[in-house]
Amino acid sequence: MKISKSKLGLAAAAVAGTLTLGLTTTQQAEASNWLMLQGTEKSGAVGRAKVWGFIQPEVQMTDGTLVPAGKWKGSKMQPNMLPPDLKSRASFNIRRARIGVRGQGFPLDNKTNYFILAEYGHNGVNVPGGGGGATYLTDASVTLNHLPYARVRVGQFKTPGSEEGLQAIHVFDYINFTSVTDQLLLERFADGDGSGTVNTPITAKAGAVNKPNGGVGAFRDVGVQLFDTIKQGDMEYAYAGMIGNGNGINRQDNNGAKDIYGYFSAEKVFGGKGPRREGLKGFAWFHKGERTLTTENPGDYDRDRSGLGFTFRKDKYRAAGEYIKASGLIRNGTDGAAAVGSTSTDGVNSSVNYETDAEANGWYIHGGYMVMKNLELDFRYDVLNRITDNAAKERKFSTATIGAQYFINKKTRLVFNYEFRNMEVPNPGAIESSLIAQGGTAGQAAAMKNAALDNADGLDDRISVQLLAIF
Repeated sequence: MKISKSKLGLAAAAVAGTLTLGLTTTQQAEASNWLMLQGTEKSGAVGRAKVWGFIQPEVQMTDGTLVPAGKWKGSKMQPNMLPPDLKSRASFNIRRARIGVRGQGFPLDNKTNYFILAEYGHNGVNVPGGGGGATYLTDASVTLNHLPYARVRVGQFKTPGSEEGLQAIHVFDYINFTSVTDQLLLERFADGDGSGTVNTPITAKAGAVNKPNGGVGAFRDVGVQLFDTIKQGDMEYAYAGMIGNGNGINRQDNNGAKDIYGYFSAEKVFGGKGPRREGLKGFAWFHKGERTLTTENPGDYDRDRSGLGFTFRKDKYRAAGEYIKASGLIRNGTDGAAAVGSTSTDGVNSSVNYETDAEANGWYIHGGYMVMKNLELDFRYDVLNRITDNAAKERKFSTATIGAQYFINKKTRLVFNYEFRNMEVPNPGAIESSLIAQGGTAGQAAAMKNAALDNADGLDDRISVQLLAIF
C-alpha cells in the first residue's frame, strides 16, 4: 500500500525543520574488518579511555492499515505499527542514543583493551515488546592480544555472522534491516511457541498471550571468542570462533547448552581506510544453538543459521549481497497479523508464534552510487521465504528500498528510505486442504484462505527519515 506524496513531504520537512543537534567530531574508524575494528585497539592509538557514541533521531510512518479480514479484523496490524511500541503508524523517535568508552591498559599493558557501550534510546533492546524501558549495556568486553594469530575476546559483544548484524550500526547505509535479517537473525526471546493449550487452527487458543520475555538479541551474545586477521600483500583473511550463552544480552543462560559461532572472510583491499575502506570481501558464517521453551510445547529446540555473501566498494560505487538459511526454531508472525494482545471476535488475544522445527531462507542485494561529493543514492532488494517446509504456513516477503544519504560532514548524515513492501501467500489452496484435514468445514477453510490473502495485501509501504550524529 503506497504512502501519499503529501505524507512523504511532511516527513522530510519535519525532520529537516525540527531535528537540530549540537554536533561534534571524532576520529574515523581504522578499518572495515569488523572483528578487528570492534574488538581491538592499535597500540597507543587510544590510551586509557576514549569516550564516543552516536545519536539517531528519526521519523517513520506507514498508512496504518488495520487487519483487513479474519477474526482480528479491525485490529492494529502488527507489521504496520512502528516498533518497539507497536502502537502508532507514525512517530518521531530517538532510535538509538549510545555512549561508550573504549581503551587500553596502557601504560600497564597495551595488549589488553576494553569496549563498553550503553543504550539510552528507544528500541527493542531496552523496550522489549513495547513495554517497560531501561538503560542497558549493549557491549562490555575485554580483548587479550597476547597470542599470535589468536586474540581472545571475553564478555558481551556482537557475534561473528551476517554483515548486516556484524557491521557497526552507525555506518549502516539504511535505516531498517532487511526482512530476512530482521525475522531470521534479530532474535526475540519468548517462553512458549504461542500455540496455547490447543494447537489447531479451528479451535480457539486457551493459553496466555505469548510475547517477548526480554530485549532483542541485537546480534550479540555473552561468551568468549577466538579471532584474528592475517595479511598477505593486498589480501586480508579473518576468522572467528565463539561460544556463547544463546540467551540474549544482559542476562545469564537459561539452559546448559551453548551456542557455537564460526566466521571466515577474505578481502582484497584496494586502498583507503576507515569503515568505508575500498575492497572486495567474501565471507561465510554459521551459528548453531538450542532454545528452551517453558510454557506451550515446553522443551529444547535447535536454532541453526548460516550464510555467505560479499561486499564491494571502489571509487563512487558500492555493492553487497548475502544468502541466509535458517532451520529449527523460527518466528512466525502473530495470530491474524494482529498486534500482540489484540482481541479477536471470539475473545482470543493475539500472540507471537514460533515454529519449533521449520525451514526458511532469504537473500538481499544492494548498491549505491555517489552522485556528488555529499550525496549517495542507494537501492536494496531483499526476499524472505518463511516456513518453506509447510505449504499452508509458507509466506514470502519482498521489499524494494530506495534510499539517499546526504553527508552534512563526515560524522553527520541525513538518511531517507522508502520501502515498497510486499507479502505473498504462495500456496493458498494448501490452507484449505490443511484445515479440512483437521476437521474444518469447507466454509471455514475458504474463510481462512481468503483472510490470509486479504491480510497479505494489507501490508503497508514504509517511509523513514533519520539524522545520524557521531561524536
